[in-house]
Amino acid sequence: MELLEVFAIVVEQVSLNKASQLLNISQPALSRKIMKLEDELGVELFIRKGKRLELTKAGQICYDHALEKRLLERKFKQALHSYKAAGSPSSLTIGASLTTLQSTLPDLITDYLQDYPLTDIKLLTGKTHEIVSLVKDNKVDIGIVASQINATSLHCEPLFDDHLSLVLPSGHPLIDHTEITMQDLNDLPMILFSKGTWYRILMDELFNRFTIFPNVQMEIDSFEAIIRLVSTCKTATLLPKSYLREDLIQNNELILRELQELEQTKRTTSLIYSDHSADNAESMKFVAQAINYFAKPR
Repeated sequence: MELLEVFAIVVEQVSLNKASQLLNISQPALSRKIMKLEDELGVELFIRKGKRLELTKAGQICYDHALEKRLLERKFKQALHSYKAAGSPSSLTIGASLTTLQSTLPDLITDYLQDYPLTDIKLLTGKTHEIVSLVKDNKVDIGIVASQINATSLHCEPLFDDHLSLVLPSGHPLIDHTEITMQDLNDLPMILFSKGTWYRILMDELFNRFTIFPNVQMEIDSFEAIIRLVSTCKTATLLPKSYLREDLIQNNELILRELQELEQTKRTTSLIYSDHSADNAESMKFVAQAINYFAKPR
């Protein structure tokens, strides 16, 4: 045991006798260790008052340093233990549509890396059909898309159901309406997600079904940009409920309104993988973590 740690134990036991019993060495041997440390440091560490030991100012400085060193040692051992528990480094390549990249993946990956911090995760983005092709061709280990995929060569694990919500800026005329229906969206100035994405396809299907012609002022492929522009331009938008966290709504002074027609039209976000990935332990570890993550009540 280092002399500094021996010294700290003597301080904490307040007597050489108690410290020698704890360290399982003779009192004379312990006294010699303290004297050796004092010689090395060139200072007196204790003032001896009868059987009691009192720290000098130099002794207090030395004890503070011993505590810091003990804490660093503990942190080092904890970090090493976590490293060993995490296992060997691994890598995963995940393909995701733009919508799932923005709304689903950040929290899921954060949750996964807390348990498996040594995993190197790479992301590829694309439209849903492109992600499906990447999974089929084994160019990504896992795909996450806002749809259920039925293909004989793929495994599909539904994660959660989602629906669109109407988002309004503070002061918008529709806020005072007791009830809002799809007909209120007719000719309504709106910012919508770009064409070709699953959520925009879902929107266009709804507009067509209810014969709605919104006044589309902008088409953007970023949820964050849409949120900011809705506040700035005082327009409405439709966004997936899964993305609309409470802090996001409050910080941008937005109002969330649910329409019956939107709630009844759901989209299932799913995780897809190939037979090749099914035989990969790292891939299946992520699959299990994702299923458990979204199974938790929120």
